[in-house]
Amino acid sequence: MVASNMDFSSALKFVKNGSRATRDGWNGKGMFIFLVQGSRFEVNREPMASVFGMGASVNYHGHIDMMTAQGYVVPWVASHADLLSQDWRLVETPE
Repeated sequence: MVASNMDFSSALKFVKNGSRATRDGWNGKGMFIFLVQGSRFEVNREPMASVFGMGASVNYHGHIDMMTAQGYVVPWVASHADLLSQDWRLVETPE
């Protein structure tokens, strides 16, 4: 059973544990948010090489990204409506 009709704080707990979440109020199909874990990596390609230099060590902070209806992954920041809505639900992860 997939959790539904949640507030944002409940959905965020699931997202922090690796789940994907969406809102019924979002207009686009296939949209969801997910956690990108922080990591440390060595720069090995553009565009990071132009910013930090090839081989530089970068501390990448964890954050939340969104899959858009157009199929792009973008950084995500909650709107006031997102924070206060009660229509959050989990999205099943494809196998």
